[in-house]
Amino acid sequence: MVAPIPVGEGPAPAWLDRAVACAVVAAAIGIVLALAGVEPDPRGLGTHEQLGMRPCGWPERFGMPCPTCGVTTAACHLVHLSPWQALRVQPFGAVLAALGLWVMVLAAHDLVRGRSFLARAYAVNPARWILGGLALLLLSWWYKARVAG
Repeated sequence: MVAPIPVGEGPAPAWLDRAVACAVVAAAIGIVLALAGVEPDPRGLGTHEQLGMRPCGWPERFGMPCPTCGVTTAACHLVHLSPWQALRVQPFGAVLAALGLWVMVLAAHDLVRGRSFLARAYAVNPARWILGGLALLLLSWWYKARVAG
């Protein structure tokens, strides 16, 4: 973990650092509000349809859920304060949503404290997160197809 760096000493101009942190917080709040306005689909997938998106054609075509089936439903459960239900529906979606909320909290904290959000972001090892995320996505896909139905 990187030591807190004042925004003026970060890897980018202070205005850019603050703009990125504001954009992260605003996007996260928008997503949370959108998910709070819908109900998690009881099928464990399809919640995205309430947000105006088209139904996923993968299950009809291949007879099994797609790798991301249930991600929006899991995130919706998390926003509705049902974390265990979120994990049960789609573990990858639950972890992704929780991570998104955590990044929002960190960005807001850095904004309030005058710290560099981009210094924190640059300290992350992307390869480790991408490989870990891909592994979790594949395990969650297997779980969704075999266990969760």
